[in-house]
Amino acid sequence: MSRRETDLRGPRDETVVVVRSARRKRTVSITRRNGQLEVSIPASFTRGQEKQWVEKMLARVKAKEERRKLGDEELLARARHLVDTYLDSRAYPVSVTWSQRQHTTWGTCTPSDATIRLASVLQTMPDWVLDYVLVHELTHLLHPDHSEEFWALVARYPRSERARGYLDGYAAARDR
Repeated sequence: MSRRETDLRGPRDETVVVVRSARRKRTVSITRRNGQLEVSIPASFTRGQEKQWVEKMLARVKAKEERRKLGDEELLARARHLVDTYLDSRAYPVSVTWSQRQHTTWGTCTPSDATIRLASVLQTMPDWVLDYVLVHELTHLLHPDHSEEFWALVARYPRSERARGYLDGYAAARDR
């Protein structure tokens, strides 16, 4: 296996590293690891194939991230849908916005004015993780604490445990 840094930059200005693997025969993949984008390709690829695939994979990541940039109105609509689906239409927020300032919390809720702020890093995570964080914060509109009643409502979201595990793993890797 060989690793080579390229002169290309990822959508978040990350370093792009090409990993050539003798075990890989046809597939190409891209992952974020330690603040870099790693494009894994078969060792047998020519430099031309490498360049073509790296550009193709970077375009895919960029397109995916552009689709994920929900605006505040879209976030609010998504939150209202989750309230109707999991919280018996009882906890409508006034606003849901992205926050660039939140680095150690996934979301915050101010029940007194029914506002929710979400860490912008959630934009890079799967939709079911974003939905879990929204359900968690929306539930704070009904229960400002982490009581048994709070967790019982959060558990109505079917992927709660899986999303919590995802976020725990993400935080552990980030904080390492």
